Amino acid sequence: MVPDTTRIASGELSQLLGSRLCHDLVSPLGAIGNGVELLEMSPDFPGIGACPELKLIAESVLAARARIQIFRVAFGQVQGDQRLSRAGLTQLLDGFSAQGRMRIRLEAEGDFARTEMRMVMLAMMCLESAIPWGGTVTVLHGPAGWRLLAEAERTKHDANLWAWLGGPAPRSPMPSEVHFPLLAEALASADRAVRWEVDDKGAEIAF
Repeated sequence: MVPDTTRIASGELSQLLGSRLCHDLVSPLGAIGNGVELLEMSPDFPGIGACPELKLIAESVLAARARIQIFRVAFGQVQGDQRLSRAGLTQLLDGFSAQGRMRIRLEAEGDFARTEMRMVMLAMMCLESAIPWGGTVTVLHGPAGWRLLAEAERTKHDANLWAWLGGPAPRSPMPSEVHFPLLAEALASADRAVRWEVDDKGAEIAF
């Protein structure tokens, strides 16, 4: 029988898995980015830097690396009392706007616990699901906590999916929707109450 001391809670195990995947993906993406830079500097390929195909590769690598940093915070392990600066949070949020569909405003000062940043990143993913055609998201932090407000010309609202954050009969999420139950789990672990709303013009999550 395996001793109880060696067992890992399911939530912690999924975080370890997330950290491992992000770690292993960063290196090959960095190698591709370095290869693009070397091609641009090489005298053997004059003018290659202006090649639209190479520009597309470079932009895709940057977007992928930004997304992995988001995944690292949202799905990875938090060790001790790790914190993130406002500049670090801004960089993470910029990853959501890398594809050009989402515009983000940050109204927050100071540095923040990584456990809170996990919840903010997961909440951003939920808003991203609500406004897949683009819009503006304002991220506010104050004495009452965090408030994320999305505004868009149209939204995608699945009440049974959002019910993971509070409501009757949440449905099983697809892999692309796993952030909803993960946010619910993170909020419960931190003993945070959540308030949310979705309508035809936007969505809001506050905790």
